[in-house]
Amino acid sequence: TWDWNQNVIERNVSSSLNFTCLYNLSPTRDHPCISWGSLSKTIPILLFFPEAVVSKDGSISSVGERYNMAFKIVRTESRLVREILTNHGFHEVHPNSNDFNLMWTGSHLKPYVLRSLQDFQKVNHFPRSHELTRKDRLYKNIQRMQQTHGFKNFHIVPQTFVLPAEYQEFCNCFAKDKGPWIIKPVASSRGRGIYLVSNPNQISMTENILVSRYINNPLLIDGFKFDVRLYVLVTSYDPLLIYVYEEGLARFATVKYDRTSKNIKNTFMHLTNYSVNKKSSDYVSCDDPEVEDYGNKWSMSAVLRYLKQEGKDTTSLMKQVEDLIVKAVLSAELQIATACKTFVPHKTNCFELYGFDVLIDSNLKPWLLEVNLSPSLACDAPLDLKIKASMIADMFSLVGECIRLFMFYVSKRKKHIFQCIEFLNHQISYQYES
Repeated sequence: TWDWNQNVIERNVSSSLNFTCLYNLSPTRDHPCISWGSLSKTIPILLFFPEAVVSKDGSISSVGERYNMAFKIVRTESRLVREILTNHGFHEVHPNSNDFNLMWTGSHLKPYVLRSLQDFQKVNHFPRSHELTRKDRLYKNIQRMQQTHGFKNFHIVPQTFVLPAEYQEFCNCFAKDKGPWIIKPVASSRGRGIYLVSNPNQISMTENILVSRYINNPLLIDGFKFDVRLYVLVTSYDPLLIYVYEEGLARFATVKYDRTSKNIKNTFMHLTNYSVNKKSSDYVSCDDPEVEDYGNKWSMSAVLRYLKQEGKDTTSLMKQVEDLIVKAVLSAELQIATACKTFVPHKTNCFELYGFDVLIDSNLKPWLLEVNLSPSLACDAPLDLKIKASMIADMFSLVGECIRLFMFYVSKRKKHIFQCIEFLNHQISYQYES
């Protein structure tokens, strides 16, 4: 169960407003998409169901249709988000429209867009979330926490240098430890521009890059290297509210791991990104969503079951993973919370889904590789759809989508518009406009 901070806010209530009459227009108490929260069971919570992604059910879509719920998708293509919202009765509006309840965008929002948000509107990014999702900013923020709170307490990323600014420091370190080292552009995704080096002369510095100590003792399953994609939802930075989805995806390399330097250029061995390994002739996919431990993509729970059978302490491992996630978000909390106070008019306007990529070494220590802005919601395999549809449905239920119920009353003297009930993040407000 989720522990909600529920408040009832009443403002600008007309003294002549007949609440009993209006309450009868509120969502029915036995509707499958409405859950009634708070101790008095008076706060309606809009629920989303993953099965809606494959078929439209009238009982599920009726709430969104009845209250004219709207969404828009901007600068991205997300079939999964579109299908879940549409089949819950939401209708899609033009990307330039301001008449929406939810905006789903693939990039950061301009300050003027954030400042214009109404209290019932939600967007899927916080301002300055690049403090967490740009590789150089993430490392610098974690480095600052190491200096402030102790290196051991925030030792969640491999030793890293930002080049060209820290080139001399890197060379000094390289003289003591020849590596290998892994090179990453500071603002790329899907494995683009990543390569391994065993000598500083092999590094191309045509752009800002990150050089990190390569973890050469990864935990292997059947001889293959893998990492785990975890889905993390932040619904508020002040106060900080973090949710970790219970399931994730393990992505496997397609060539068995070999620590010798002769294979340093083999990306199918050293990189676990799906976008890289799907190009390999050795890539194996699985067409059965109920089989979660076959091929080059497993569920996280299947990995944990395997490790437990091998005698590994998976409970301790997951505690370390959760600790890593919290510390990473904390490292960027101040900057993002400050930006929210500056640009976001209402505390409930923003939420964000992050994709945390975590590598586990042979000592069962998790390492944070990167945090992804707008993690991929593509469903190239049945397992993708199974995990991501449930995750997105849970995310929208947690975010607390807004239902607005309008009643129009026409008298002989003038037309009154009562905005009767507004459900926003499980808060109820009553407004009267004439």
